Parts: sequence; C-alpha cells; structure tokens
Amino acid sequence: MIEIRRYLHAHPELSFKEKETPKYIADFYNGKEAAVETNIGANGVKVTIDSGKPGKTIAIRADFDALPIEEATGLPYASKNKGVMHACGHDAHTAYMLILAETLIEMKDSFNGKVVVIHQPAEEVPPGGAQTMIKDGVLDGVDHVLGVHVMSTMAAGKIYYYSGFVQTGRAFFKLKIKGKGGHGSSPHMANDSIIAGSYFVTAVQTVVSRKLNPFETGVVTIGSFDGKGPFNVIKDSVELEGDVRGLTEETKATIEKEIKRLSAGLESMFGVTCELDYNDDYPALYNNPEFTEYVAKTIKEQSDVPVEKSEPQPPSEDFAYYAKERPSAFIYSGAMPEEGEVYPHHHPKFNISEKSMLIAAKAVGTVVLDYLK
Repeated sequence: MIEIRRYLHAHPELSFKEKETPKYIADFYNGKEAAVETNIGANGVKVTIDSGKPGKTIAIRADFDALPIEEATGLPYASKNKGVMHACGHDAHTAYMLILAETLIEMKDSFNGKVVVIHQPAEEVPPGGAQTMIKDGVLDGVDHVLGVHVMSTMAAGKIYYYSGFVQTGRAFFKLKIKGKGGHGSSPHMANDSIIAGSYFVTAVQTVVSRKLNPFETGVVTIGSFDGKGPFNVIKDSVELEGDVRGLTEETKATIEKEIKRLSAGLESMFGVTCELDYNDDYPALYNNPEFTEYVAKTIKEQSDVPVEKSEPQPPSEDFAYYAKERPSAFIYSGAMPEEGEVYPHHHPKFNISEKSMLIAAKAVGTVVLDYLK
C-alpha cells in the first residue's frame, strides 16, 4: 500500500488527455476476479466485485487527480512532474482502495451482493469527475455510497464522521468592470474602474456578515483582482474572480442573489458596466444521517479503529453528487504527520501520516463486509 502511494505521489497525473493513471489502476486488476470498465466519465475506472449471490450493492469511491502546485516537501518520493503534485491525498486514496479492493476480491465468497469500486478522476476540476461518471451509469444498481478522505489536520489513527451537511457547496464567479480610461492626473475626465472594483471587494463581505443568519455557514473570497498597469494611468477595466462556499443550498442561493445585486448596483453607483459570470459549482455534501450513523457504529463496534464525531468541513467535494443520487456517507481518516509541521491540504509542503491509509482500509472494509453479510 505504501509503495503504491509513493509511486503515485512521484508520478501525479492531472491531464484529461493523458491516461497514465487510469491505465495504471486498470492494469492493477489484471488477472483478478472482478469486472473492470474503463473510460467511465472520460477517465474513470469502475470495478465490480460480484459475489455471485443475490444481495445489496455498495459503492466505495476513491479519487486520483493531482493539483497544479510545485511540490516543496523534499520527500525522496516527491513529484517528478514539475508544477504538479498530490497535495490533497488522492494518491493515498487510490493506494488504499487498490489494496482493499484486492482483498475484497479474495473474500467475495464470504459476502452476498456486489461491491462497486469507483476510481474517479477530476475531483479538483469543475465540473468534476463524479457527474460524468454518474451520467455513464456508475451508480446503476447501487444502494449506498461510501467515501473517505485523509485529513492532515486531524490526528492520525482515528476515523471522523458527521451526519447531515458535512462539507460546503461551492460556486465561483468572474466580474469584469468597464469604466473609462484616462490620465492619472485628470480623474474627472475618466471613470475609474479600480474604484468601483475596490468598493465591490469591500461591499461583498457584507453578504456574509449582514445577509446570512449568524448560524449559517458561508464564505466569499476575492482571490484575484487584475488591475495591473502603469501607476499614472486610470484603468479602462478590471477583472475580479471570487470563490463562494455555503454549507446548504439555501445559503449558496442567498449569496448568489446578493452578489448579483451588488454587481448591478455598481452600474448605478459608479456609471460603469459590469459583466458577471457566475458559476454554481459543487453542491453542499449531505451525509445521510441513517447511513452515516450506521457506518460510524459499525466501525466502532466491529473494528479496532477509534471513531470520533467531527465538525463540518469548509472545503467542497464533488462526492456531493453521489450523495444527491444515493444515501451516502463521507468520512475522514486522520492523517496528521507524527513529526514536523502540519501543513493544510493544497499546500506545497502537504504531507500525511501513511498509517491513515491502513485506517481507511480497515474502516471501509469493515463496513462493506457488514453491509453485505
């Protein structure tokens, strides 16, 4: 398991056009008693482990994409691809899933029904790989879906869970503000788009502080403000890009409505023209309470893995699309490194405790075998 993870970590795959990682995954199953389907939703791999006996079907999912980040961990197995690294733990997900699937194939005579293993690409890239795999029928006949994510910010050696809305939904937007360019010495002869844009950056923060119920969870981040140019030139236009998160679909809808209102208001207030491109992205991730409580109880009672309730998590996850289609649970395997500084996901120095993979395999395997007993 560790060797597989380190190989994948050193050779991350990001492109939709190249298929080295899905080929590696599919080749792993050669000679094993399971049905392997490739090119599901472009680069996805679906593996069906059929016991040959009637019963329920559970799907277990692992993602395998990397991120466009230059690795700075200094690890001996650091990424060999410049500008691309596994900075979110998807290499660990794939490694543990391959070994767990291999074990379940060997044990298939001991359970009823089927296990569908979902090896999913493009979790990080909108619109996400989950949607396309679902459209290609990856959930056909599936009753429940279980996923797990390693978390560098959670203590290693435990499984964490939360019922209900557990991860935020996401949207992103681009706003182009067109004014009138001019000389820095004569602002009265121009219409400064930077002034309008700066007002928007400040005003949009009131959406969360004044338009949401204090008990709702929402975030609006302006990640890009492109107004670069000579210091003595009033810019004709500027472009902003923003990130939106909400823990419920209702919260996301409120934020979207208010951002559109503020954008339209800039036109009246500053006499500029605004072009807003707003993209509703991943839905909020909802853990079915009944299934999630079953998963936590089963792991706690039938394995030696400690289980702890967590708080909802701010990042978004396209596992949410599976959860919209089937009762699902998305849990976490603590992966905080035992030594050194702890870095968050998507950081150039992101690293994990590799024992989190064994914990994930034990937890998911325990649930699968109980579910299909």
